[in-house]
Amino acid sequence: MVYPDKLVRIQDELILYVPDPELVKPAYENLLAKDAATPFPFWAKVWPSAKEMASLLVSEPHWIEGKHVLELGAGIGLPSFIMAHHASTMIISDHAPEAVQLIEKNVQYLGLQHVQAMCLDWNHFPDGIKAETVLLSDINYAPDQFAVLLVLIRKFLEQGATIILATPQRITITPFAEALRPFIKRSVLQINEHMGQSTDIRILILSTES
Repeated sequence: MVYPDKLVRIQDELILYVPDPELVKPAYENLLAKDAATPFPFWAKVWPSAKEMASLLVSEPHWIEGKHVLELGAGIGLPSFIMAHHASTMIISDHAPEAVQLIEKNVQYLGLQHVQAMCLDWNHFPDGIKAETVLLSDINYAPDQFAVLLVLIRKFLEQGATIILATPQRITITPFAEALRPFIKRSVLQINEHMGQSTDIRILILSTES
């Protein structure tokens, strides 16, 4: 692995390989010294949005139960792994090859025969991938990606999928959320508490169903 990992107990019933936080930065700096274009591995930690999405799904498993599920921009893929046993099939994806390698390692470690790790870029999204539930956690941080991401979200909505999107309450969500407003069936505010800091996480349930 490019970024050294270790086994961490996420919940009582879930243990995952995650990048060692003390080793991510030096590993990145070594890569940067060799290639100045090396992207920072933002995927290499569990973000508050992922934790709060996972919390919502645990309390409302019907969004995943017996469904074909796709997580885009998954990073470590916490929500998917927590709910994997509820899904009929599951694709956990990211555009970063290193993230996908870690996802695959955890899929094999957990023995999840119905779960697949995939390297997917929503800028060049392949045809033929279907899902009944699509998970998007903290993906709307780059305004230059809003347009192409909205096209993909609308595509899945038109196919009848339910989209569950979790995001911090940041300024850049405003035009993105406005474009999604016609599809918002439910909006939930959850507070993530970590090391004395609180983060407001907005979770949107999107659907074309009336």
